[in-house]
Amino acid sequence: MQSIKEKYQKEVVPRMMKEHNWSSPMRAPRVLKVVVNVGTGKMRDKKDAVETVEKHLALITGQRASPRPVRVAIASFKTRIGMVVGYKITLRGQRMYDFMDRLVHFAIPRMRDFRGISLKSIDQNGNLTIGIKEHIIFPEMIGEDVRNIFGLEVTVVTSAKKRDEAVELFKLLGFPLQRNG
Repeated sequence: MQSIKEKYQKEVVPRMMKEHNWSSPMRAPRVLKVVVNVGTGKMRDKKDAVETVEKHLALITGQRASPRPVRVAIASFKTRIGMVVGYKITLRGQRMYDFMDRLVHFAIPRMRDFRGISLKSIDQNGNLTIGIKEHIIFPEMIGEDVRNIFGLEVTVVTSAKKRDEAVELFKLLGFPLQRNG
């Protein structure tokens, strides 16, 4: 199985250059970073649950999560300034490509009732956002040991100038996109 990085360098860039008549390979859109977000709203009162979220995120991504504190206190949500309400991880370089390989080849096929990533998930700037309901779809998680199941959001940020270029990039990289929007 060819990795996403190798596929990008050997297949995607030459094909996009040929189709769009670009003279430089630097014109082809590329993946800049992958951002993984988790909100801990319902688990906020359970300290051990929040610690397991942090630990499982580190296992899934290979990088320690940074806590996201509240900036403005909202009484109706029972939040105070400085209270941690989520975690964020930004992946770049080789870790990003390794995570995308596991996401595309192992995790997404294990999703329940999966029929492809909607084309509506790609915004005008060419970024793909995928919502994952259960973190146990990743191969690093052993189902028997998991007590608290949480969801996460994965955003793949690209350098695409147009949405169409980003859609083409994701299709060529092997992301399972739906055929119709």
